[in-house]
Amino acid sequence: MTTPLEPITPQSHGVDVALAYATADNFTGKPVYRSDAGAWLHHDAARLLMRAAQLAKPLGLTLLVLDAFRPSEAQWTLWNHTPDPHFLADPRRGSPHSMGAAVDLTLIDSATGQALDMGTAFDAFTPMSHHGNQDIGADAQANRHLLMGIMTTAGWDFFRNEWWHYQLFNARDLYPVLSDSILGRHGIMPS
Repeated sequence: MTTPLEPITPQSHGVDVALAYATADNFTGKPVYRSDAGAWLHHDAARLLMRAAQLAKPLGLTLLVLDAFRPSEAQWTLWNHTPDPHFLADPRRGSPHSMGAAVDLTLIDSATGQALDMGTAFDAFTPMSHHGNQDIGADAQANRHLLMGIMTTAGWDFFRNEWWHYQLFNARDLYPVLSDSILGRHGIMPS
């Protein structure tokens, strides 16, 4: 079976990758993916991610990918832990992540490797994470606007509740929900 997904790496796409769900450093407090899980996106999304990386580079910035393709099994794990439709897609409806059509990311300074201040941590399920929140500092607001400008210029849609989440337009109409077996190595999630 041919997969519509392609691997996202620093060499191929000019981004850094640190999958939060392959570690315990996420809102569940435990790994959701195997430690050797890679970042994958649908070919259409991968092309737009590369464009966004090209837009960030002359600014001295690099995109740091925190999550990409999220198998439907992993979406259920997250939903069962925290069934909050304000921040997580109900797996019965399908998540753009489970289609390979969404990416969670932030910006880092290319010279220092330091993440830019975005006002909240990744996966902070609070109104402080919403785009346009003015209760965060001015620098964090500017950094969020910078990320949004890069991503939307590259052709991405954004999710208003999460400064880190970008997805392809009309993903639910255009792409199917995929399980971890699509990568030909059943078991992205730990047993």
